[in-house]
Amino acid sequence: MERNNLYPIFLKAKNLNFLIIGGGFVAEEKLTFLLKSSPHAKVTMVSPMFREGTIALAKKGCVTLVKDSYQKKYLQGRHIVIATTDIQEINIQVWKDCRAEAKLVNVADNPPYCDFYMGGIVTKGNVKIAISTNGKSPTTAKRLRQFFEDVIPDNIDDLVKNLNEYRKTIKGNFEEKVEKLNEFTKSLVEK
Repeated sequence: MERNNLYPIFLKAKNLNFLIIGGGFVAEEKLTFLLKSSPHAKVTMVSPMFREGTIALAKKGCVTLVKDSYQKKYLQGRHIVIATTDIQEINIQVWKDCRAEAKLVNVADNPPYCDFYMGGIVTKGNVKIAISTNGKSPTTAKRLRQFFEDVIPDNIDDLVKNLNEYRKTIKGNFEEKVEKLNEFTKSLVEK
């Protein structure tokens, strides 16, 4: 049976510089989900044209729109790159340039040219769940996201904040604190 070997991380997007190559529907979709999850992400988009929705979205975030064709110079100072053009040769050139400069890259809808996938995300206050299908089925990730949005209570953030306050009051070393918190929260997952 095939296994998902991806390593999930939660990035502090406001500390990173993102570059999106392209200005069409896919670029707008990537920007939408990035800003929904991380409204303070610093994003530069490079494309000869931008959709009206992208222009409006850019005004709400820390987004710079550059009307130009892709050139390697735009990689300078970027940490994460997303290529979304409908010209596969350009996307693959972006991938090659990123490989040469050790930058993380995602070529939309082309898993062999991705260092990472942008999966489904559920956010309820301080709780965030990321969903990956190993790049196989974004639709499944979307449905799982909808499921978790429905079943996770809106007041989950109250629990997180209360447990954080409780954690501060626990005495002992790290191992003892973990043991007490595990005992205290055991009822949350009992069937």
